[in-house]
Amino acid sequence: MPAGFPDFRLGTVLATSFTATLTERRGDAVERIPTPQRLVDWLAVNGLAVDSCTTAQLELARELRESIHAAATAAALQGALPASAVQVINDRSTQGRAAAVLAPEGKRRWQLGSASRVEDALSVIAADAISIIAGERDGKLALCASPTCQAAFFDTSQSRTRKWCDMNTCGNRQKKARFNANQRKRSL
Repeated sequence: MPAGFPDFRLGTVLATSFTATLTERRGDAVERIPTPQRLVDWLAVNGLAVDSCTTAQLELARELRESIHAAATAAALQGALPASAVQVINDRSTQGRAAAVLAPEGKRRWQLGSASRVEDALSVIAADAISIIAGERDGKLALCASPTCQAAFFDTSQSRTRKWCDMNTCGNRQKKARFNANQRKRSL
């Protein structure tokens, strides 16, 4: 990764990993795709390599990201899905040319259109969001327990009681804060 940019938070679910390109939404927000090239980098890391990205395509991606976050948050809270978010997700899903292909190792991967456009990659991300928000996959949408994060994540743990979007960041930060608070209490 180029120096000067925050690392990507990579997860196992494409749609919620994409929403994690903006973190600490309720604190000091961290934009992890601040430039078109960083979106190209993120897509490549997630198996959706594209040739290039314009500023306009970056804005389409950010609009999709925020729409997925809004819809996933509503679904996690068992509320009504925002109509505008649903519209953006559906629009991005239908505007791309991507196909699921079977890789030699027996896994599904995505093959983008011959021009490898950002819109093709966004359609894959939107389709993934649709599958988790619609409840088609085994797991449940939840919100990170960190008060500065509140990221929507897809919990596939056996008990479906995971509290943090990422144990290495939000979970560790909260455990460290609790430990330090207990240490202060003991020293009084």
